[in-house]
Amino acid sequence: MTLSSRAAATAFASLLLMSSAFAQATAPAPAAKAAPAEKKAEKPRSAASLECSKEADTKGVHGKERKKFMSDCKKTAADKPK
Repeated sequence: MTLSSRAAATAFASLLLMSSAFAQATAPAPAAKAAPAEKKAEKPRSAASLECSKEADTKGVHGKERKKFMSDCKKTAADKPK
């Protein structure tokens, strides 16, 4: 194979690769990311939930501990007579 035919083959291959790269870069972003926000409507939070959240904030509880604290707090709030 001569040098000129190698150069031609390399140029042709690079054109094919570049065209696919440009085709992928110009594709529009999918609108699926916006759909879940519209799909899921937020429920209003109960007074017990808000109070438990404030209490967890003051105690500085985060992560799994906060989830457990919130669950226990809401259960005890539901058990209390109003």
